[in-house]
Amino acid sequence: MQTTAYVVHYSPAGPDGAPAAEPPALLEAIAEAGFAVASREAFSGDGFCGARLAVRPAEARAASSAQPQASFAGPSPVGTLSAGTLAAGALSAAATGADGLPGGGSAATYRAPGGLAGLRAAVLGAKDSFDAGTGACVVPSDLFHAPRMLLVLDVDSTLIRQEVVEMLAAHAGCEAEVTEVTEAAMRGELDFAQSLHARVATLAGLEQEVIAAVRDAVELTPGASELVGAFRAAGHAVGVVSGGFIQILAPLAAELRLDFANANELGIEGGRLTGTVVGDVVDRAAKEARLREWALSLGIPVAHTIAVGDGANDLDMVRAAGLGVAFNAQPALRRGADAAIDLPRLDVIRHLVGI
Repeated sequence: MQTTAYVVHYSPAGPDGAPAAEPPALLEAIAEAGFAVASREAFSGDGFCGARLAVRPAEARAASSAQPQASFAGPSPVGTLSAGTLAAGALSAAATGADGLPGGGSAATYRAPGGLAGLRAAVLGAKDSFDAGTGACVVPSDLFHAPRMLLVLDVDSTLIRQEVVEMLAAHAGCEAEVTEVTEAAMRGELDFAQSLHARVATLAGLEQEVIAAVRDAVELTPGASELVGAFRAAGHAVGVVSGGFIQILAPLAAELRLDFANANELGIEGGRLTGTVVGDVVDRAAKEARLREWALSLGIPVAHTIAVGDGANDLDMVRAAGLGVAFNAQPALRRGADAAIDLPRLDVIRHLVGI
């Protein structure tokens, strides 16, 4: 019987560097969802460790007939893990042996009545019992084994450590005011487009040279280069989409050799910032649109995409992706994500899909 999914757990590395043990609540959740662990593969990085558990429906009882009866009908989809899609595929899988269900010749029946959605709900429910910094998520087997994936990252406070609009505002003497608005927008308390226009208006009159100074001060999040490099070396595509500014992002995208980059454009006239944004704002709807457009252009199913962000403006693309990751994120995004990572390094994400 083939693997149906991977349950991945990750945590800060211990002082002795020993591999992370499975949280007992996680193993209980897997069993309660009707799955069994088939194999385990540990991983570690700079300051973190974890393991991937290959899981499949657990054997429930011996059957009297020679053909197995696969009880794998899923409920309504939860998040980006579509139980409805899985349930439809389970019927043919029972006959063909694909996607985690036996294909004949066995006298066993298998129980996983909630499918992947039920497994995901069980894993999410167990996380309240984990130690601080420990997380877990469910990665569908078809994503894990996808021949090519698309990774799309938010930029400010995700790919980079800072919020660029706040860095620009510091030069205008209004950083505290802009920071307060940024934080409210990331919590989902303000309309992003309106809040961006208000924040950018405070930059009116700044000399254009400020952009270069801010660009030079930008710092990549630890593990960002390693994450991008690992995906590209494995033949996958990487894009970034930002509610920030293309004047800052373009050189960074070129340095990292990204496949795609999209962000807002600051208005500039006569060598000074106008305090306006040129064209439509890159908001949460636009981020999801870029994810879908880039995947389509590459012939990659949306189910084989990974989206990573930190705020409410990333919610739509995180929900749409095959695997949505909330990275040190606001509660509004964490609630809609498949995985919540509370570790300082981005490259833990590569281990979620075995890269």
